[in-house]
Amino acid sequence: MAENMKGVRDPKMTIQTHISSEEKLALCYNSAVSKMALDPVLFDLRGVSDMADAFMIVSGSSDRQIKAIVDSVEESLREAGEKNYHIEGYSKGWWVLLDAGDVVIHVFSEEARGYYDLESHWSDAKRIYLEGE
Repeated sequence: MAENMKGVRDPKMTIQTHISSEEKLALCYNSAVSKMALDPVLFDLRGVSDMADAFMIVSGSSDRQIKAIVDSVEESLREAGEKNYHIEGYSKGWWVLLDAGDVVIHVFSEEARGYYDLESHWSDAKRIYLEGE
């Protein structure tokens, strides 16, 4: 909680925190895996694309699981102080895109992931492997 000019804590004032893209990617990865996300693949897009620093692609076995993964990632971002993100495709639960600026998360149904095959489209990007992966 921030202090106002008189040194008194003001509950309306908050300090905006920002985590690095690496920290954000690890946070999103851990959050997705905690909801049993399938086959996570992480890409470093720096030097390949200006759209983001990193991509994470995961699958869910049902629309309910896909939504649970997205909800978990969104909650983790909020808890980390990240407020600038956008979600598309949530209501359909077939392919949900969570754009967190420097990190973009794709949560697919297994069928949609096979159909769109984003992994092959980003084959120029370097794969990222996190501990325990």
